[in-house]
Amino acid sequence: MAEWFAVDPTNILATVLSALFIYAVLILLVRLVGLRSFSKMTSVDFAMTVAMGSVLASTILSAAPSIPQAAVAMASLFGIQWVVSRLRKDTDWMEDVADNEPIVLMAGERILRDNLEKTRVTENDLWAKLREANVLDPNEVRAVVLETTGDISVLHGDPSGKALHPCILRGVREAERVGLGRDDYDG
Repeated sequence: MAEWFAVDPTNILATVLSALFIYAVLILLVRLVGLRSFSKMTSVDFAMTVAMGSVLASTILSAAPSIPQAAVAMASLFGIQWVVSRLRKDTDWMEDVADNEPIVLMAGERILRDNLEKTRVTENDLWAKLREANVLDPNEVRAVVLETTGDISVLHGDPSGKALHPCILRGVREAERVGLGRDDYDG
């Protein structure tokens, strides 16, 4: 157990220098490619964030870090993410391959239990998200959507107020269950 607390000044210095160099490479790559790489707007972005964290951690904590190898790995991940995001933007097929489709979990105050089951979201998770969104009464809920990233969006407001605009649910699976006609969501 004493080895857990042993300090080797050379290893400490190597860890600090590795962290500084690899952090500088990360900043450079983010400046070149843009912050969109860490936006987590899609599952590809989320995977990029996780993979980048893994590369950074393994480089910094390695007994014999290879900064050039880590820099190449990071540049490769940024390159892959950039290509996938361009293909998503320019082609329908890549968007279909790379993205999960958002789905309605609540239509108004009605919980869509079949969609909860499909998505493996529990009712307690749903109630927690409503509380997090400051919903004071289930009657205030217009729709709850499980987004492509796994985030849950809660659309709410005064039920007697402005109606939910159909474009807000464009591309959301089963959006017609919220109460507007299917044609309202397509254009």
